[in-house]
Amino acid sequence: MKIIADSYIPFLKGRLEPFCDIEYLHPDLITPEAVKGADGLLIRTRTRCGEPLLGESKVQFIASGTIGMDQFDLPWCASRGIATHNSPGCNAPGVAQYVWSCLLHLRINPAEITIGVVGHGNVGSIVAEWGEALGARVLKCDPPKARSGAEGDYFTLEQMLPQCDVVTLHTPLTRTGEDATFHLIGEREVALMREGAILVNAARGPVVDTPAVVKAAERGSIRLITDCWEGEPSAIDRRQLELSLFATPHIAGYSLQGKQRATRMVLENLARHFGLPLAESEGESGIKVWDLPEPYRPGHAPDAIRLLRSYCPEADDLLLRSHPEAFEALRDNYDYRSEP
Repeated sequence: MKIIADSYIPFLKGRLEPFCDIEYLHPDLITPEAVKGADGLLIRTRTRCGEPLLGESKVQFIASGTIGMDQFDLPWCASRGIATHNSPGCNAPGVAQYVWSCLLHLRINPAEITIGVVGHGNVGSIVAEWGEALGARVLKCDPPKARSGAEGDYFTLEQMLPQCDVVTLHTPLTRTGEDATFHLIGEREVALMREGAILVNAARGPVVDTPAVVKAAERGSIRLITDCWEGEPSAIDRRQLELSLFATPHIAGYSLQGKQRATRMVLENLARHFGLPLAESEGESGIKVWDLPEPYRPGHAPDAIRLLRSYCPEADDLLLRSHPEAFEALRDNYDYRSEP
């Protein structure tokens, strides 16, 4: 069995070698020719999985060590019988750490604010849980969950935005359908926001309409914390960079434990698909995963002091401002931080 793996997937090397022929490639080298003889691909966000890459291949399985799936042409993969997997929730505590650490480093007292969490999935639910533990008033917006009758109170954007001191985005990027999130926050939504409110984008860059939020930030009507950018990695908006309170190179979820969880999920999906054994405890035979953390479980919210000490965004902010042209290198060579 032949597997091609993105060489930047951490904690992977040495785990699959006893079970398959695995080749580690820089994402730029994952080409149609390179994957032609592969049975499976292990990727991140850079590798676009559709007919141009896979049309002449025998690939039957793809797993991404990231939470999103916008790099997949899902209808085409389904038409070819290719199993596609992401790693939902792997980095959720890391993103929650980023959001709350940034706010705390701005000397914001959670007990004095209302925060709106847009997208109450794996990431947003932890952001909300930690916010409630810190004493914030938390409003949630998640139309699919609201329609499904999920437990809890859900607000529409129109209801939520005027009430919030902070609005933080945790949706996937989707461009079609009733709940499409492309440019979810545009001129209309910005106009509804409370004067001086902070907009945090730790989801996907195109969830916000960049010119609209930049224009509002220039007026001072909103403030920005930006981790995800339209046009990244090569064409991030320099004015948005200047105006953001904190600006980072899409590393909100880059915690040590988040990366370890993602690799574990990739390995678990591969093992299930190809019928390979997993070593879930020390001494078992199979693909070793026992040394990688399992998913986060609710009820472990850190206090403000631990959050403040766990991550200081100023260093990442300074690096991006000093070297915006090195966005991808800063991301690829990031020194993973530990979760609180």
